[in-house]
Amino acid sequence: MKAGELEGLSDADDHWAPQINLGVPVLIPDDYVSDLDVRLGLYRRLSGLSSKVELEGFAAELIDRFGKLPREVTTLMNIVRIKTACRRAGISKLDGGPKGATIQFHNDKFANPVGLVEFIHAQNGHAKVRDNKIVVRRDWPNNAAKIKGAFSISQDLAKLAKA
Repeated sequence: MKAGELEGLSDADDHWAPQINLGVPVLIPDDYVSDLDVRLGLYRRLSGLSSKVELEGFAAELIDRFGKLPREVTTLMNIVRIKTACRRAGISKLDGGPKGATIQFHNDKFANPVGLVEFIHAQNGHAKVRDNKIVVRRDWPNNAAKIKGAFSISQDLAKLAKA
């Protein structure tokens, strides 16, 4: 393999996107934005947003153009926030259900292994490593609790990754 090929691999490695699976509807309903091309354009724009300020501005624009945000759009924007935190934490996949979350790191590595051990220990027996994944047990009785919990876990791990 040549040096240029190695550079190409590292560049490609920078362009990964976390997969978030929470079993919640994440879409812009066609009865909210009826024009398919406009909806697709909104999805493209949304995929490029990462900060809370950018998302709030996007939400304000949607409200101004189309009216009150439906629940699915609010959920979609929350998933984008979770995805951003996962990217910062190096989480490649986060699966959440009513009993907690399973987390897999990009290339099975976490930037701060000592911090990860501390995170697991701080969960008081509600987190463990299984098959190169972190399993965090939580009771999330509804989708709102699941979204809030997934955001909290991804935020905590993002902070640890930077430490």
